[in-house]
Amino acid sequence: MTRTLYRNGRIFTGDESRWADSLVVDGEEFIHVGTEDSAPPADTAIDLGGRVVLPGFTDAHTHLLMMGEALGQVGLTDADSLDEIQRRLIAARRTASGVLRGRGWLFDAIPGGEPTAAMIDEVVADIPVYLDANDYHSCWVNTAALAELGITRDTPDPIGGRIARGALGEPTGMLYETAAQLHAWAHRDATTSDAQRDAAVERVVSAYLAAGVTGAVDMAFDELGLDALGRAAERDRLPLRIAAHWFVANTGDDAANLAQVRQASAHASGTTAGVRVLGIKLVLDGTIDACTAAMGTPYADGTNAEPIWPAERLLPVVAAADAAGLQIAMHAIGDAASALALDAIEHAVSLNGERERRHRIEHLEFAAAGTAERMARLGVTASMQPVHADPAIFANWAAQVGDERADRAFAWSEYEEAGALLAFSTDAPTAPHEALANMYVAATRASALAPGTPAVHPEQALPLERAIAHATRDAAASIGDGSWRGRIAVGHAADFAVLDVDPFAADPATLLTTRVVRTVIAGRTVHEA
Repeated sequence: MTRTLYRNGRIFTGDESRWADSLVVDGEEFIHVGTEDSAPPADTAIDLGGRVVLPGFTDAHTHLLMMGEALGQVGLTDADSLDEIQRRLIAARRTASGVLRGRGWLFDAIPGGEPTAAMIDEVVADIPVYLDANDYHSCWVNTAALAELGITRDTPDPIGGRIARGALGEPTGMLYETAAQLHAWAHRDATTSDAQRDAAVERVVSAYLAAGVTGAVDMAFDELGLDALGRAAERDRLPLRIAAHWFVANTGDDAANLAQVRQASAHASGTTAGVRVLGIKLVLDGTIDACTAAMGTPYADGTNAEPIWPAERLLPVVAAADAAGLQIAMHAIGDAASALALDAIEHAVSLNGERERRHRIEHLEFAAAGTAERMARLGVTASMQPVHADPAIFANWAAQVGDERADRAFAWSEYEEAGALLAFSTDAPTAPHEALANMYVAATRASALAPGTPAVHPEQALPLERAIAHATRDAAASIGDGSWRGRIAVGHAADFAVLDVDPFAADPATLLTTRVVRTVIAGRTVHEA
C-alpha cells in the first residue's frame, strides 16, 4: 500500500479543540494526525500549502435520486414572484420535450399563497407541468398534468393528503402531502427510464464530491433507488459511503404497514451494492409553510393538521421495527408530531426492553419545551437542517404560526445543552446540497440563498467548529459509524476535504465562495478542482 504524507496544512480534526498540521494516510485510513516532525516515513508527500482540511461531510438526511433529478430541472427557489416563475417556465418550454418539471418554488412567491393550474396554463398549457414545492411536500401542476394523472372532482383525497379543489369540487392544481406522492411522484417514477435515473445518480455523486461530502443517508429509499445505486456501484461510479432508510407509507392497514417493515428488515440484513439499509423512514406530518405540520395549537388562520400517522397506526410499526433492530427515523416538523414520535419510541422500549438503540427525529422545526431533554434521555438523535432556517425563506414560516412560536424555531442549541446527539444535514433537494453553505447558515443564522438578508435568531447560531462537528463527526455517529469515520483521527477512515480558503480565519461569508479543491474517500482522491 502507498503511504502518503499530507503536510503544511491547517487540519481540523472534528474535535473542537484539536488541530494538526500534518496527517499520514496508509491505504484507507489515517495512521498519523499531528505534527510533521512526529510523522512516520511515507512514500509520497503532498504539500497542502497552508490550506484547511476538514473531515468529510456526511449529509445525514438527503434524497439521492430526487436530488439528482432536481439538478436537471427548472430551479425556482430564487424566483420571488409569479411573474418570474412564469418567465422561467416560458424559457424552459422551448427545450422541454413531452413534460416540464421544476422544483423549489416558495409559497410566499404566489399571490395569496394558493397556486393554481390556471397560473401555469397562462404560459404553458400544451404539455404537462409538474412543479415540486421547496419543501417537496406539495406539487403544483397545470391542467394538462391533472388530465395526465386522471385527477377529477371524483378523485378522493388519500390518507394524509389533500387535492386542492374549487367551490364545485374541481381540482385546482395543488397536490398536498400524500396526494403529491401517490399521484405526481408515482407517475414520475413510472415514466422515468433507468437511463434517466442513472444520469441522476451521476449528477448527485459529482455534486456531492465537489462539495466535500463523503457520505450520505437517503431518507426515503425504495427499490428504484436501490436498483439505480446498484447499477452505479457495478460501474464503479459510487465512491460515496451510502446508508439508507426504507420508506414506509401509512396505508391505513396494520398488516400492510407491517409488511413494509418486514421488507425493510430483509434489505437491512446485509449491504447491497454498496448501500446499507439501516432502518425505516416514517413521515408523521407535513410542513409549516403549507400548514400541514401537526401542531399543538392551531396556525394563525385557526386551522391545524392531523398527523399522517395516527397513534393507533404508528405504535405497532415502531414497535415492530424496533424489535427487528432497525433504526427508526421519523419526520416530525410540528410539536404535536415530535411528541407523538417520542411516545411511539417509549412504547417500543416498554414492549421490547432496554437495550442500546439510536432512533432519530428528523427536522424538529418547532418542538415543545422539554423535547430536547426527553430525546437525550431516550438516546434519540436530533437530525436537523441549518439551511431550512435560511432567513430568505423564514417569513412565510413565521407568518403561518403567527405568534411567539416563531421565536423558538430551529432551536439547535437546546439539543446541544440537553446532551442529545445533534446531526446536521441538508435534506437536499428541499434545500441546497452544498455543505459549506449549510455551515454558513449554522454559524450565522444569516442567509445563504440571499446574502445580505438580516440574520434571524442569531442567538441560535453555533461556533463554526461545533457546526462542522455536527455535520461530520456527529452525522457519522447518527448512523452508528462514529467509531471509524467522521473525524480525522488515527484508525479512522481517510475521508476528508481540502478547502481553498480558511473560513475559520476570515469572515464567515467566505463560506459561500470557498471551494473544495480536493475530496478524499478511503484514502483515494475522488474530486480535485
